[in-house]
Amino acid sequence: MKVFEEKALAGLEELKLNTAALDLDTVSQQAAAESWSYTEFLGCLLDGELKRRHQVRVEMSLQFARFPYLKRLSEFDFKAQPAVDKRLVEELATGRFLSEGRNIIFLGPPGVGKTHLAIALGVVTAELGHRVYFTTAIDLARKLTRAMNENRLSREMKNLTRPKLLIVDEVGYLKLEQPEASLVFQTISQRYERQGAMILTSNKAFSSWGEVFAGDPVMASAALDRLLHRCTVVNIRGESYRLKEKRAAAKETGVVQELAAIAANS
Repeated sequence: MKVFEEKALAGLEELKLNTAALDLDTVSQQAAAESWSYTEFLGCLLDGELKRRHQVRVEMSLQFARFPYLKRLSEFDFKAQPAVDKRLVEELATGRFLSEGRNIIFLGPPGVGKTHLAIALGVVTAELGHRVYFTTAIDLARKLTRAMNENRLSREMKNLTRPKLLIVDEVGYLKLEQPEASLVFQTISQRYERQGAMILTSNKAFSSWGEVFAGDPVMASAALDRLLHRCTVVNIRGESYRLKEKRAAAKETGVVQELAAIAANS
């Protein structure tokens, strides 16, 4: 029996089933104690291997994504932003939009949770085992400009079309120059041709996107035509979380000062 165990272990290691090799002794003992069939034993052994491989894939995807911070949907305060349809967001979190090549655009003023939702859906994408990449619009433009100046634009464009999901944050916060706008448009166009899903966040209404694309309404219209062809638009018209927190802090400070004044006069 010892010889067969050693052969099984050597075979698992040769096949690079490292987690299964580590679990072999434990699973074998459990299988013997509970009189498992060969199929049950093999299924349990491979289940641990597959779970570990998925975990590694998720960790690599999160590292590749370059999120500025991690946010999850469970942390989003839907009560504070009643304009956000929770059921719609939960449907998006199933990941079906990825296979459909559907885009998501979050529109609204600063501080209402657009980036939070975008990152949270990006994390969901990574946990489903897919590659995702996060960038701001201005960083994307600068990265592509450097690539063009260094004669590697084609390679950089390919890198941007490979991830299952591309997230472009803060579209419209800073105006793009004409060459930058053209490069961002090329990215949108190539993702569209390959039916690659994108998530964008913007504080600008679509009617103002001409300003975003270097004052070129034709380019803005062409970009929106591609983005909106297969798209879910989420308008958030709530109050800024940061302003709420600042007001609450100011109120708390006022209460403390008032109590201190009462204590001093008593």
